[in-house]
Amino acid sequence: MGAALQENGRKDDLVSDERWQLVERIASSPALHKSARLRDLLLYLTERTLHGYAPQLTEQKIGQAALGKPADYSPLQDSSVRVHARQLRLRLHEYFDVFGQSETLVVEIPKGSYVPVFRNARAGGVAAEKPSQAGPIRRSSLVALLPWVLSGFLVVTSLLLWHRLDSAPNGAGLQAQAEPPWPLSQVFDAQHRTHIVVADVNFGMLRIIARKPGSLEEYLKPDFPQSFIPPRLSRNEAPIMNYISDSLLTSYADVAVLTALLNLGSAHRDRIFVRSARDLRLRDLDEGNYVFLGSPGSNPWVLLFENRLNFRETEGVVGEGRKAFLNKNPLPGEQRTYEGLRWTGTAGEDFADIALLPSEQHKGSVLILQGLQQEGTEAAGRFLADPDKRRELREALGLSADPQGKVWFEALIRTRAVAGAPNSESIVAVRLIH
Repeated sequence: MGAALQENGRKDDLVSDERWQLVERIASSPALHKSARLRDLLLYLTERTLHGYAPQLTEQKIGQAALGKPADYSPLQDSSVRVHARQLRLRLHEYFDVFGQSETLVVEIPKGSYVPVFRNARAGGVAAEKPSQAGPIRRSSLVALLPWVLSGFLVVTSLLLWHRLDSAPNGAGLQAQAEPPWPLSQVFDAQHRTHIVVADVNFGMLRIIARKPGSLEEYLKPDFPQSFIPPRLSRNEAPIMNYISDSLLTSYADVAVLTALLNLGSAHRDRIFVRSARDLRLRDLDEGNYVFLGSPGSNPWVLLFENRLNFRETEGVVGEGRKAFLNKNPLPGEQRTYEGLRWTGTAGEDFADIALLPSEQHKGSVLILQGLQQEGTEAAGRFLADPDKRRELREALGLSADPQGKVWFEALIRTRAVAGAPNSESIVAVRLIH
């Protein structure tokens, strides 16, 4: 209790500090609303820095104090601090780009350092600090910056696409403000936040490397990447494996689908958030609408809803066999299995499952767009973006008009892929979900 009182006392003396006030606003903002660990990390780094302990902000110390790591944990084997610091940098950018545009002070955590730096928003200079509050910042070489640039590709792309909606010429912006068409109207609305969760390409690569199917339980463990990395790595393999375990990457297919969804849901874009599968936690699903892109092989969150779906992804030995959708209850004229492409980038048929379900708590809607390969996932997004295809879906479900209430369904889609891209979509089978 004495330690807790001492800790509270250390924070109480920061109440009047405008830098601490800024950080508390960020911690309570939508940018960090669902990320308790990132909030704790930001508050811890700021409190230590403002009290003059910046030189003590080592990866080992941060892991123990802010992330609950054991005293003997090894930062060389556990990259949690680096991963969370990278995510926090992205959330800080999100805050100042979206929620904190009127702030007069900006806080950043420079790459290569864990010490928060404050600067005046308009002047661009660093705010005055006590000498002991600013630790040395290491200069990063181009090689060191490259992974961070690639990791931020999705976020930068999403923001560019987002702002593009407002600047569309010839009245296109006005058209984009129309209410989302059905069935997108069930996941983009004025009552809920909508989280679009893009696939984690690195999860798929780690599964292939380890020849392990992977599960959501494994994915949520702090040491997840390390548990999939072979124990003995060559000098050339180690940097690649470190990059895969530390980075956040998604596929081109997910970015293409994300573009379509942001356009369709633009009337509520202030309530739409793009998230990586790696940055989600179970408690986040208690409220709000969710859109999951990708199959369990790249977005393990889909496994949470697998028992409620008729079409379930199956595969043999990871990385060796073709994936297929198993039709658990075939109707007359339907196949038992629908096999997709051998690999992304090859020509042939691929399949995707589009499912719209109520959330477990019935406090929102869940839309799943999962292809056997990337071409299938992209085809699912193309299908929903096409008014004629949406009409075909409605008719296949036996609906005479766009429903006013909630209608839950599942649809299996076939696409013909050429040179890594889908060029046609058709309905194979549908199910109403009661």
